[in-house]
Amino acid sequence: MKVGFHVSIEGSVDKAVDRALKLGCNTFQVFTRNPRQWMTRALTSEETKAFTEKVQVNDMKPVFGHMAYLPNLASPRDAVYSRSVTTLTLELERCRQLEIPYLVIHLGSHLGAGVEIGFTRIVNAIDQTFEVADGSVMLLLENSAGSGNSMGSSFEQLEHIMSRLSESERVGICFDTCHAFAAGYDLRSQKAVEGTLRAFDTIIGFEKLKLVHLNDSKGDLNSHIDRHEHIGAGRIGDEGFRNVLKSRLGQLPLILETPKDEKTGDIENLRKVHALASEL
Repeated sequence: MKVGFHVSIEGSVDKAVDRALKLGCNTFQVFTRNPRQWMTRALTSEETKAFTEKVQVNDMKPVFGHMAYLPNLASPRDAVYSRSVTTLTLELERCRQLEIPYLVIHLGSHLGAGVEIGFTRIVNAIDQTFEVADGSVMLLLENSAGSGNSMGSSFEQLEHIMSRLSESERVGICFDTCHAFAAGYDLRSQKAVEGTLRAFDTIIGFEKLKLVHLNDSKGDLNSHIDRHEHIGAGRIGDEGFRNVLKSRLGQLPLILETPKDEKTGDIENLRKVHALASEL
C-alpha cells in the first residue's frame, strides 16, 4: 500500500523527502513553492538533484505535486485568471524539473459568473498550458466539496471539463474522500462505496483515477462543508474507511491531508490507516 502525507518543503524542497521518511511514508505530496504567494524563485540544480536522488534511493515514487492556493482557473476576473494560467504553466515546469509525474489542481470558483463561464475558463487555461508544457506531467483534477461557487464537485462536472480539453489524455482525477462525502457521495458502507465507484466508472472511467486524498469529513453527507477531519474521527468514520480501503480506492496511492491540531498527529493517522487496512 502506497500511503503518505502532504509534507513541507521548508528549508529546501529535498527536505520534504526526509520529513516523509520520518513519518513512515512511502509516497508523499508537496507544494513546489510557497503556496500563499504569486512570486517564487527558480529551483536550483543542486536542490532538484538532491530531491530526485532521495526519492529514487528511498523508493518514494510516485510523488505528487499540488498547485498553490492563490490561482483560480475558473475566475471571471482577467487579472487573476492570467496570473493563474501563468502559475499553472510554471508549476508544470517545476514538477518536470523535480521529476514529479502528477500535479493536483483545484478547479477554482466561478465567483457567481456561472458554471458555463467557469467551464470555459478552466478548459481554456489547461489548453493554454498544454501548448507550452512538454507532457511529462499529468494534471489531476481534484473534486471539490461544492461549497459556494466552486467547480468540480460532481463526476459529471469533472467529465464535462475533461471531454472538452484538446488533450484529455494528459489529465486524470484526484479523488478526495472528504470532498466527495461533503458533495453527496456516500462512503460509509460497502454498498455506498461500491455505488459511488460504479457511478465514477460509468461517468469518467476508473482508469482516470490516479490518486486518493484520504481525509475524514467534519461535515455531514451532502453538507458541502470542506473541512477535513482525522481518519475515523469524522462523519465517514472507521467503518467507512475500512470500506474505502477494501475497495479499488485502496489500491491507489493514498495521500492524507488531515488536520494539524492537538487532537492527534500525522503518525497516529498513518497508524490508523494501516490498522484499518490490516483488519480487511
